[in-house]
Amino acid sequence: MKPEVVVVLAKSPVAGRVKTRLQPAFSGAEAAALAAAAIRDTLDAVGDLGPRRTVVAWDGPRVPWLPSSVCVLPQRGTTLDERLEHVFDDVYASEGAPARVLLVGMDTPHLLAADLDVPWGDDDAVLGPSCDGGYWSIGFRRHVPGAIRGVPMSTARTGGDQLVRLERLGLRVGLLPMMRDVDDPEDAAAVAAAAPATRFGRLHRRLVGSPCSPATLFDAALSGVPVEIRVADGKEHAAGFLGAGMLDATPWGRLTEADEVVVSRCEGPVLDIGCGPGRFVEALACAGIPALGVDLSREAVRQTRGRGGFALLRDVHDRVPGEGRWGTVLLADGNIGIGGDPLTLLRRCRAVLRPGAVALVETSPDRGHDIRTTVTLHGPWGRRSHPVPWAVLGSAAVVDLAASAGFVAVEEWNVSGRAFVMLRHAG
Repeated sequence: MKPEVVVVLAKSPVAGRVKTRLQPAFSGAEAAALAAAAIRDTLDAVGDLGPRRTVVAWDGPRVPWLPSSVCVLPQRGTTLDERLEHVFDDVYASEGAPARVLLVGMDTPHLLAADLDVPWGDDDAVLGPSCDGGYWSIGFRRHVPGAIRGVPMSTARTGGDQLVRLERLGLRVGLLPMMRDVDDPEDAAAVAAAAPATRFGRLHRRLVGSPCSPATLFDAALSGVPVEIRVADGKEHAAGFLGAGMLDATPWGRLTEADEVVVSRCEGPVLDIGCGPGRFVEALACAGIPALGVDLSREAVRQTRGRGGFALLRDVHDRVPGEGRWGTVLLADGNIGIGGDPLTLLRRCRAVLRPGAVALVETSPDRGHDIRTTVTLHGPWGRRSHPVPWAVLGSAAVVDLAASAGFVAVEEWNVSGRAFVMLRHAG
């Protein structure tokens, strides 16, 4: 017996606000696109069912593709339990009479109209459990105030706690078949495989089958997700900081003895290019030296800020604060290789430095290395990046290029198997 009213609980698919647990496997924009596809698939299923009335309980900015036939109600309340409670309050107030009202979320794009044709029988309420311990659907034959508010949400016990609440109110509850919500990348892959013809399934397949931004997989690596580096041209034996194998971001998070020597050489203020999780920015701030990190990875910027440092999501070739006034540019962890064109990068470094300032460059421990290659990043869930041009340079190559870029090499040193060069702006 199909419900008379179906409510779809949905959040506007705004990047960074929706489906954030799909990150870092997907960028914020990609996660938002998947969310939009899931909402539209859910509305398609409801449309195929054909209830007397379809309501979308909406949170956030309106989108133009919501069907004109649906009634859009703004969500009210702060917590999820409050918003769910208010949805039923508002729907029943507008109905003015008892009605079978079924609410579904936006996390089950594989939903079919048949899944919504609920066998109510004599039940006062229905509840559809989800694999993660929550529930994908809840419905009532009549308005039952207080049926949801106060039930702990987003836990592994939410579905069980909700069932207890309904039964304590004396309601006969019918359980619907269990379904899988799309919460994380593993869920997304499973649901897309189960429903390949849906918008969600097609978009997921297209995203996974196409190269992504390298920053997406750098974000993943910084979050502890296993990411593999594959080096082109058969140069794995000499690829230095980005050698073939797993990209282990752990060392980027802690200051070492070699890093402390670098910090001691810094003249403020310091611009850390490719700052990663911010260990240098943090250490410099603790030493009383003003520092700013720039990185193309959102996760790197987030982690740097989380350590109390300043960081910007920016390409160093775009304008940065303090152009021409920095005291030190820092290129650690092999970041001289960014973009595969170290001469252009060194010239950019000179442009942001004041005359007489320094660039501290970490080089390959092999002084003779001068390797230009490309790498691709490969993460779980089938994601791979566009090729990334990269260079691996020993100190000899850096010193040669530095002269062409307007620097004078003033010092080389090695600590704990790592090699560094200090270059001074020739003025």
